[in-house]
Amino acid sequence: MKAILGRKIGMMTYFTETGEALPVTVVQSGPCIVVQKKTLDKDGYEAIQIGFEEAKPKRLNKPLLGHFKKANVTPCKYLKEIRGSFEDLDVGSEIRVDIFSKGELVDVVGISKGKGFAGVIKRWGFSGGPASHGSMSHRRPASAGPQQPQRIIKGKKMPGHMGAERVTVQNLEIVDVDPEKNLLLIKGGVPGPKGSVVLIRQAKKSILQELAKKGE
Repeated sequence: MKAILGRKIGMMTYFTETGEALPVTVVQSGPCIVVQKKTLDKDGYEAIQIGFEEAKPKRLNKPLLGHFKKANVTPCKYLKEIRGSFEDLDVGSEIRVDIFSKGELVDVVGISKGKGFAGVIKRWGFSGGPASHGSMSHRRPASAGPQQPQRIIKGKKMPGHMGAERVTVQNLEIVDVDPEKNLLLIKGGVPGPKGSVVLIRQAKKSILQELAKKGE
């Protein structure tokens, strides 16, 4: 499993060698530092914890400062645990964009844009009621629940806070990699506003396909 944290810069048009125009998202990815490594014997599962962007020590509490001091690495603003076997990485190792290559498929995880309070038509795509005068039910959600058990069933689609939730977009293609500037150009849109932090990881479906070919 390959993964890296990055900051979304924005979108642009990328022209291929054949002149095709592609919409791409530019992500400033890494470098990330391995802060902690978990093993099957000690922790019960295998994983690494990676840090992204240098943080001022005065902005961190004592437990976090101790955590970074134990690993002998620079304090970081963001920490993320990635599960999997990472035999080639140790605490203090650096992860850069060159772990990915052009044409590779990735999954991007981020927090979607918050859109505030929204009704059922905008939030869930309800069709709405009659538009004629006097209907009194133009954009209302209508009946909210059954007679029994005389309460709203959990998970009912209703008005409420829209967006600002974890979203994963799968199988996005890496159009180009710039190791000098730590940039990844990813075809299509990724979740979150400009400046938000996203997790870019090797596409899970591509990993499953590789395992199927090997017969594992």
